Amino acid sequence: MGKVKIAPSILSADFNELGKEIHDVEVGGADLLHVDVMDGVFVPSISFGMPVIRSIRKNAKIFFDVHMMVTKPERYIKEMAECGADGITVHLEAVDDAMAAIAMIHDCGKKAGLSIKPETPVSAISDELLKSLDLVLIMTVQPGFGGQKYIESSTEKIREMSSRINALGLDIPIQVDGGINSSTIDIVKEAGADILVMGSAVFEGNTAENLKVLKEKCL
Repeated sequence: MGKVKIAPSILSADFNELGKEIHDVEVGGADLLHVDVMDGVFVPSISFGMPVIRSIRKNAKIFFDVHMMVTKPERYIKEMAECGADGITVHLEAVDDAMAAIAMIHDCGKKAGLSIKPETPVSAISDELLKSLDLVLIMTVQPGFGGQKYIESSTEKIREMSSRINALGLDIPIQVDGGINSSTIDIVKEAGADILVMGSAVFEGNTAENLKVLKEKCL
């Protein structure tokens, strides 16, 4: 799959300086920008939606990796695509029909991802569904809050997913999200993760310096 990529999560950014924060990670060489959309139903927290994404899209060229932690996300896929998402990831636990939701994302001309929560087994994603994806996201903390500690049992799930993808001869990146920092990068890399979502590890303190250090660890 090549080098491990970094996807800073703007959920941990300073929203008073959001445009600057995005510019800094873009200039610093981040590979994707992770955009967490939370509805207060599927997860307890509420974050932001289409107006914010449309606004920050204006001056950013980086790939917008939109993670919809939303009940029945099918309701908003078309709007997400129109407001600037390049990739849209929905939760297996939140959709009525995962295959139909993935088809909707593809019909909008966007990359389609599917996420599973820590308690959902890898086996819940069928081979047929896996073959339809552009990305699979394994949550390594409970979705909805930043700054949580990495759940150690996630490592085996990453290994299992990597093994399945290889056995099927697919080329689907595994994204991991939650508790990923300089202490856990090597663990998830070794297990087979390809894209690392990082929030506080990037945005707390000196963003540019943090990103530089983290990129070196991802080589």
